[in-house]
Amino acid sequence: MSAGYFNGNAVESDEQRPDLTSLESRLALAKLIMKLFDLWNLPAAFKLELLGQSSNSRASLTKYRNNGPLPNLRDLLDRVGWLLSIHKSLRLLYPHNETLRYSWVNRRNKAFGNLTPLQVMRYEGIIGIAKVSRYLDFQRGR
Repeated sequence: MSAGYFNGNAVESDEQRPDLTSLESRLALAKLIMKLFDLWNLPAAFKLELLGQSSNSRASLTKYRNNGPLPNLRDLLDRVGWLLSIHKSLRLLYPHNETLRYSWVNRRNKAFGNLTPLQVMRYEGIIGIAKVSRYLDFQRGR
């Protein structure tokens, strides 16, 4: 029997688990994260911060936008996973309110000490991104 992992509903085998390190996956993730950043209307500096990259890495954003793959780096792929999880939760929480869905990260929130979720993610890095994602998961489960 193959080792499995829990995906929230069932245990899947390793054969069913997507390989996020594959070139195809990293190309798709780059496209998705660039689209999300556009929908959130983020400046380049914030995009780089959320990806854990230096402000001198602006060329990488152009590369990702022009069908370049994300690097096969655990920290970066984890960040992208959490950010896409935030997007998914917002789509589920606000299915009929696109304006709120895409502006939510810029709205002050009492749950984050009256900071915006974007501020939490920028100030706290990957921990802040995970914190925002888990908060939304909790809100979905109410």
